[in-house]
Amino acid sequence: MAAAWLVQRRTGQGGWADAFWSLGLGAAGVLVALFPLDSAAPSARQTLAACLIGAWGLRLSLHIAARARSSHEDPRYARLRQDWGPHFQPRMFGFLMLQAGAAALLALSILVAARNPAPGLNFQDALATLVFVAALCGEALADRQLSRFKADPANRGEVCDTGLWAWSRHPNYFFEWLGWCAWPIFALNLSGGWPWGWLALSGPAYIYWLLTRVSGVPLLEAHMRRSRPEAFAAYAARTSVFFPRPPRP
Repeated sequence: MAAAWLVQRRTGQGGWADAFWSLGLGAAGVLVALFPLDSAAPSARQTLAACLIGAWGLRLSLHIAARARSSHEDPRYARLRQDWGPHFQPRMFGFLMLQAGAAALLALSILVAARNPAPGLNFQDALATLVFVAALCGEALADRQLSRFKADPANRGEVCDTGLWAWSRHPNYFFEWLGWCAWPIFALNLSGGWPWGWLALSGPAYIYWLLTRVSGVPLLEAHMRRSRPEAFAAYAARTSVFFPRPPRP
């Protein structure tokens, strides 16, 4: 995240921070899943966990990097730049260090999930993989739908309300949270043989708090209310904030 701070300082594009965060957390997840704590080879569960979190980090970081290269600054960071004024850079550094701490806490869920000592792969592992892959595909689809909407000049000043965005104001965030719900499924051992597995519940709880209370929904919706108040008010009246559901009439 220190590297992210240097890049955003040089480019004036705070959105690079999210690309670095995603790639860094993906790399950290692979490391904690596979790091040899003893002389044993990685288990099938460790390898599976490493592949999943690696794919997540690579996909999300590449998507955000492409957006940072080709568009204006992310409105969340643009607003912080305006609010913090001449103190933006030192405060941005502190903000990114907090993000690094958040990533470290989230990596804990991957660690205890990958190290579950239950022999072989079982139904829980299959269910966790299904949840994770569904979340990864859902988030990618939401990102693609939003990118396509923004690329159409006819939609300038409008709010994306098609596809998954008709069911949730933040479907990408919902699927991001859903992906973190897979780690407790990997980790929990109801027989009591892996009490550390309960720590994996911290991942979905923490990411839900971050997305809905801190750096996701609040900042983006504040920007939407400022930039297109009437369109967003109508959209918000019929569309769920986070969890998908059919739009209201």
